[in-house]
Amino acid sequence: MSGQALPYGHQCWAYDDPAGFTPRAEDFLRSGLAAGEQVWYVVAGSEAGAVRDRWRDLDLFAEALSSGAAEVLTLDAAYSGVEVIDPAGQVSAYQMATRMALAAGYSGLRVAAACTDLVRTPAQRAVFASYEQQINRMMRDEAFQGMCGYHRPTLGDRAVAELACLHPEHNVTDLLFRLYAPTAHPGHAVLVGELDPANHDLFRAALEHTDLRPVDDELILDASGLRFLDHRTLVHLSEYAQQREARLVLRGCSAGTVRLAALLDLPGLSMEVTR
Repeated sequence: MSGQALPYGHQCWAYDDPAGFTPRAEDFLRSGLAAGEQVWYVVAGSEAGAVRDRWRDLDLFAEALSSGAAEVLTLDAAYSGVEVIDPAGQVSAYQMATRMALAAGYSGLRVAAACTDLVRTPAQRAVFASYEQQINRMMRDEAFQGMCGYHRPTLGDRAVAELACLHPEHNVTDLLFRLYAPTAHPGHAVLVGELDPANHDLFRAALEHTDLRPVDDELILDASGLRFLDHRTLVHLSEYAQQREARLVLRGCSAGTVRLAALLDLPGLSMEVTR
């Protein structure tokens, strides 16, 4: 599939009511069925039977369940381990499932997953955050789209923010930035929004989870959608580049950011201004 223009969607939906995710997930999956995709709804094991019963009373989903175009799966069945997932293994599993869907005549695979049980502990979240960025990269070359649901009262605002900021799309209104992979290239990421002292720690965590890997000794951050960043962010990016023995290119930044970086004279950091 590499080189083709593929639909791309990786959404995060944080919700307060346990029933609040289902309508959003079903809207997301309906769009997939309309586009000729196979769709999966992945839920906790205790919920799978109730979802299937509900869908049998909904014409579109009832027909899709019968034909195999729609499936309701448990977290155990869809993920490599409910305790702590294997990021690379999970990406491979979704890649294989996507290609099987294509071979069966579907236009792709679309998955909505209620992921709260996979990210309850800090250790789980750290691994799952790495997976989120790896699946971002996979989606650029495969006909796969995903929606991740997180129950805010169970996880807390900070934990939700750690995960939401790694998605191209999310509904967390007070989260000021996003950092995600725009291509399958391991050294590229997109940085959107605002970075200031209030979110430095969150940004540091996001950058570590993104795990950029230099190509030809270079890392690239597309900052064309970045509205503001402060000097401490530039210092951290310089340190990040030096730790990886690479040059980090902040591409598409404002003239003001270029001037600030010049004053700081930071090693390992290169600026390319928006023209």
